[in-house]
Amino acid sequence: MRQQLLPDILPEPAQTLENFVTGANEALVATLRECRPGRAIYLWGSPGAGRSHLLHAMSRDADTRYLGPDDARALQALAQAERHGLQRLAIDDVHLLDDAGQAALFRLYNLWRSQAGSRHAFSLILAGDRAPLALPLREDLRTRLGWDLVFRVELLSDDDRARALHALAQERGLQLAPALVNWLLTYHARDMRVLQELVITLDRYSLEQHRPVTLPLLKELLLQVERRRSRDTPATKP
Repeated sequence: MRQQLLPDILPEPAQTLENFVTGANEALVATLRECRPGRAIYLWGSPGAGRSHLLHAMSRDADTRYLGPDDARALQALAQAERHGLQRLAIDDVHLLDDAGQAALFRLYNLWRSQAGSRHAFSLILAGDRAPLALPLREDLRTRLGWDLVFRVELLSDDDRARALHALAQERGLQLAPALVNWLLTYHARDMRVLQELVITLDRYSLEQHRPVTLPLLKELLLQVERRRSRDTPATKP
């Protein structure tokens, strides 16, 4: 029996600056690469633009921590200077912070500013879904989010996505038909990480099946993944 290599759920690719497709975000990515303790960078943009990808990419070092809007207690501890050697904090989806989270982030910003020129300096990288002054947060926190650098994360164009997928395929020795790439961009996820991992999985699946990479093979792969998800999802009781 042929060994099945197809995963039940497509695995999440690693989120790095190297595999972030920059598009119109060259200046932003360059700034993140040069981020040093004492700087604060706020990123905002539409869903799917890559905000979380960038924050996870900046959280891969041992001296960095990633926090989401549900980490209010951790934010409170960090605001009390309990950073234990952390030099960078990446705080995602600030627009979803509750009152306790907002209060903690307010104190953390004050701490960041007071220590910016000292040996205790640390950097803040934050992300939300809109510009600072448009956020549904307390006014004094909205102001602080604009204290240092603010970047809008621009969505990739379809041409950018297509070029990135073709480049990935070429690295793996594949030739993707334009019709297949157009179908992906029209009917599948627009998140670039998901698209990239799907191309990698499609490559593996074609090797397993001893069949060329075609649009029918892609649809077959996606159908199998969906069937496995449905099979493994517990039925909801009425």
